[in-house]
Amino acid sequence: MKKKSNKTNSPFRYPGGKFYARKLILECIPSHKKYCEIFTGGGSVFFAKPSVDISILNDKDEELMNCYRHIRDKTEALIKKLDGIPASKELHSYYKNEYNPKSDLDRAFRWYYLNRTSYSGIMKSVNCYWGYGDKYSMRPENWPGHLRTVSQKLRDAELWSYDFEEAISKLDKNFFLFIDPPYFNADQDKFYTCSFTKDDHYRLAKVLEKHKNKFKFMITYDNCDEIRELYSWCNTLLDKEWNYTMNRTDDQKRGLKLKDGFKNSRYKGKEVFITNYSTEDIKSVPLLKYDSNGRPLEHHLTI
Repeated sequence: MKKKSNKTNSPFRYPGGKFYARKLILECIPSHKKYCEIFTGGGSVFFAKPSVDISILNDKDEELMNCYRHIRDKTEALIKKLDGIPASKELHSYYKNEYNPKSDLDRAFRWYYLNRTSYSGIMKSVNCYWGYGDKYSMRPENWPGHLRTVSQKLRDAELWSYDFEEAISKLDKNFFLFIDPPYFNADQDKFYTCSFTKDDHYRLAKVLEKHKNKFKFMITYDNCDEIRELYSWCNTLLDKEWNYTMNRTDDQKRGLKLKDGFKNSRYKGKEVFITNYSTEDIKSVPLLKYDSNGRPLEHHLTI
């Protein structure tokens, strides 16, 4: 049997990802049969919850979605291209600056390799720096097993690459939407290859208000006065905090390494969870649990 991993965590490192907030988020999401992530990114929430009848993952970043498609549909071909290639600073530089992909598979291979070996998974070329460490990152020998497990989770998911407004317009009623846009006040152009302007933030709020009776949705945003005012028409605005660690292996400014005593910084996420429904009486979605062999105890969400 081909080796698999134990858990369906996101296949990617992703700036602004919600890995450490998954349980808090799932506690606020109601049971549902149809699910869509409008800004998928690393997809930590999708990978943390049981599957449902219909799942749609959308992100405007075509390179990201091309990699997702190859993980879902051409897993072994991607694994074969990664086989025997070590995580090294020299190869990171080569694949970032010199490698010329000849096919969609090559593009997926390049994106995955750079993502797994870059600081916090930042893929914006000017800020895509080496950030891998054997003791603190998933090692290349473990990539195949994890990709196979993730591929199974993605098997029945539809993968889109639309602007958020077009994606929302394509959805039937009764979808639950999880929406994790770039932060309103952060300089997100440093991290993401697809820009998101202040006008886009206002456009998102306008589109969601237009469809507020068509779907249930939850938005996670930086907790600031502008956002609270922009979504004052929603049912619930919850202040949430959690601890998280930046995925870096060194202090590049001072030349310090973890092995030399450099400690990875711990931060506190402070966001507002916004919903167009009451979170008080919902039957929330459970976090996936696993048995002693790493098998999911619940594969599909039942309502």
